[in-house]
Amino acid sequence: MRATSLTVAALAAALLLTACDDGGDTTGQDAKAGSGCVDELAVEFGPANAAPAAGDTGNVPVTVTNRGEAKCALDGLPTLEFDAGGKTVTVAPDQAVTAGKTTLVKDATTSFTLTYVRGEEGGGKSLAVKTAKVRLPGSTETHNFKWSYGAVALKSDGKTPDASVSGFQRSGD
Repeated sequence: MRATSLTVAALAAALLLTACDDGGDTTGQDAKAGSGCVDELAVEFGPANAAPAAGDTGNVPVTVTNRGEAKCALDGLPTLEFDAGGKTVTVAPDQAVTAGKTTLVKDATTSFTLTYVRGEEGGGKSLAVKTAKVRLPGSTETHNFKWSYGAVALKSDGKTPDASVSGFQRSGD
């Protein structure tokens, strides 16, 4: 009976240690962080759930895929800016999001979502966005995408876009 209790206790301890595994690499190679591997990440914009009319909310998913051979860590949040032909404004992260670390193995993906409120075309309370610019944490490179989803509404201050960016979300398995 005592041997069974010790075996069960050892098994429980092993399971607890396994449950605490941070998903580290068992080959001895750590995930690369920073600009070295981030340059090997592909960024794809859309397809969007575009806001059909002024005042409606739209969502644009942005997918990030590791095209490199090694694991790559994204530590932080994506940065997104709207370029309205000479005027560039930063889109704030969603208030509920916290920065974290996301590690991608070769061909793995993660995504984040841009949520925006469509504004009136040519309106004084709208931003006529031409380009969306994405920058991943640890990189100085921007990924530019032509904006084709209409004007973006401005918040009550008349300067800040009524838009937000989520944190990274694991895609697939």
